[in-house]
Amino acid sequence: MKRLKYILILFVVLCSVLFLSIIVVRLPSYSIQTSGKLYIVSKVSREVQVFDLFTGKNIAEIPIDMFSHEAITTLDKNNVVLTNYGSTNGNTVKVVNTKTNILEKTIELKENIRANGIVAYPEPNKVGVIDYVRNTFFVLNVKTDSIEKRIQTKQEKSHLVVIHPYKLIAYVTNINSGSISVIDLKNNRVIKIIYCGVGRKGIDITPDGSEIWVTNTKENSMKIINTNTYEILDTFSTGDEPLKLKFSIDGKFCLVTNAHEGSIYVYDQQSKKKIKSIMLHGKNTLLERILYHTPRPVNILMHPNGLYAFVSNSNANKIEVIDMKTFKVVSTIGTEKVPDALVFVE
Repeated sequence: MKRLKYILILFVVLCSVLFLSIIVVRLPSYSIQTSGKLYIVSKVSREVQVFDLFTGKNIAEIPIDMFSHEAITTLDKNNVVLTNYGSTNGNTVKVVNTKTNILEKTIELKENIRANGIVAYPEPNKVGVIDYVRNTFFVLNVKTDSIEKRIQTKQEKSHLVVIHPYKLIAYVTNINSGSISVIDLKNNRVIKIIYCGVGRKGIDITPDGSEIWVTNTKENSMKIINTNTYEILDTFSTGDEPLKLKFSIDGKFCLVTNAHEGSIYVYDQQSKKKIKSIMLHGKNTLLERILYHTPRPVNILMHPNGLYAFVSNSNANKIEVIDMKTFKVVSTIGTEKVPDALVFVE
């Protein structure tokens, strides 16, 4: 009996040590100082967390009462605008004032619109939004709450969008059609459809506007497209389930989040070669699988100073901070449940 008692005590002690170890290793550890505020949208918690990147402290928590994973700032950075993808109330757009960190307004779009992808429009108080049911790119004025233009993508399940840095041209991914719609925003018409495989997901454009890179979650691949000729320049493999991608501020590198694999791949923009695999804690070893949450990197954002990238690790309720010189995770930010969209404001 004494032996059984000692075994039980030892078992309890070991379980307690393991439990405490799990708690300790999963704690976020923010150790850098840089400028600006990071707005973190947590889908399940239905709120926006405002994190001061210099002090390392949360300075606001803004309830938004909606399931959102796409957000952007207006051109003047005065507002963060959020869409309500994946909900029966997908015709709702919410606007957060970045000066007061208060939910300023809820815009109820009058029609049965399902807003998803969103991008800053190159005019004050305006954003470009994708309606994935009507397959439309529309311009929303968040000051007047009015839709100022609508342009059909002429494809199915339109999803995400980027705008050329120097031209009034938008590029929209279409999941079901396996294509990119190239839209002339000055003349309000589609000027090219680029077919590149069913499963188009993430999209980004090089800072000089010469190329768009597009991921495919069905094929675990990425295509590179020349924006002048619309020619597909290259196709190469990614990790498992490449959701989002983002170019570095100088355009030399492209980071891709592989959600199911739990990794971020770094590609050289000139050579089109993968130069680094950043594996997040949780899948590398058996011990990591015990101690950490299974990683799921989803959204990605670059700091304007070019020094850091921020990656939403949705399963772990953390933001992973990547040093853009070493391509290593150097800090983490604790979040509410299931972080996704990220927005930076100076």
